[in-house]
Amino acid sequence: MKSKRQAKVLEIISKHNIETQEELSDRLEQEGFHVTQATVSRDIRELKLTKVADGAGRQKYIPLMESQADLSEKYIRVFRDGFVSMDMAQNILVIRTVSGMAMAVAAALDAMDCHEIVGSIAGDDTIMCAVRTVEDTEILMKRLRKVTEG
Repeated sequence: MKSKRQAKVLEIISKHNIETQEELSDRLEQEGFHVTQATVSRDIRELKLTKVADGAGRQKYIPLMESQADLSEKYIRVFRDGFVSMDMAQNILVIRTVSGMAMAVAAALDAMDCHEIVGSIAGDDTIMCAVRTVEDTEILMKRLRKVTEG
């Protein structure tokens, strides 16, 4: 639940200018996460979020810039936490995720720089990835299996 909530926090701050913990808490509530102020504060600290001025003179939360290794590990953790299974149909890779995690897992895939993927679409628990070739799909599946196995 914590990783799903924190993935949602990152999604929310990437889509909206969130200025206060209360605003973030309200958005999480709208997304079905019942949180306390202490939980939101802890998530902000653990995700290393900071406030910066936006163009309109207001403040907004953004993730602190981290080393590539730290980011890679976070994306791999999100991928592992959300991954359920995968299958292929020619050059289409279908990844099943824990309910509600498809967008976070797709974002992790994007950040993992899977050059074989041309594009992807995420629903609630399924991601469809258009892969360049059938061979690339097989290579990608092997690589993702290694990620899930640790």
